[in-house]
Amino acid sequence: MRVAVIVFTMIAVLNRFGIETTSLIALLGAAGLAIGLALQGTLSNVASGVMILLFRPFKIGDAVKLGGDVYVIDALGFFVCKAHLPDGPSVILPNPKIWGQIIVNLSVTHQDMRRIDEHYGIGYGDDIDAALAILRRIAAEEPRVLDDPAPLIQVEQLGDSSVNILFRVWTARADWFATKLDLVQRCKQALEAGGITIPFPQRDVHLVQGPAQAPK
Repeated sequence: MRVAVIVFTMIAVLNRFGIETTSLIALLGAAGLAIGLALQGTLSNVASGVMILLFRPFKIGDAVKLGGDVYVIDALGFFVCKAHLPDGPSVILPNPKIWGQIIVNLSVTHQDMRRIDEHYGIGYGDDIDAALAILRRIAAEEPRVLDDPAPLIQVEQLGDSSVNILFRVWTARADWFATKLDLVQRCKQALEAGGITIPFPQRDVHLVQGPAQAPK
């Protein structure tokens, strides 16, 4: 700003003394344009950094999903943001790459809740009502599962090899991952203990034998 004020003051003084400054102004304009084009990428980084710092779509420590990958934010900056992958490696994220795509902040959820969706396939010969009762009991006995919204455990689809049951429950955001892992194990064990089979994909192959050829 100081240099800009000095330059404009010098131009104004020269013009006051009758010195033609049109060519000088054109030269400065061309120089400014060249500098702007040269710094286009840098200015884009700064502009994106300003937008990130202004709107705060995430903060340090948040887990953010960008383009299908999840990053944990370590630092915010005008040019880049520093982060690391959940399994440890450090990542440098250019600000235009962040601001130019959909940002999913996994650390901020509606009413601080998060949903668990699992699917369990049972055999076509198994008792559907018995399987539903087992899964509903598991959901009711888990203290981390919320009553509101209520769990949804219903038959969702008749698959090629199994009857697929939707197991949908809600939990607090902080409990989501641990609860998900525990429920997967407990539901499988409870279904097996209740005599419910969990079939794997299979296909029946019928061999059709052609007419026997007469010996030559």
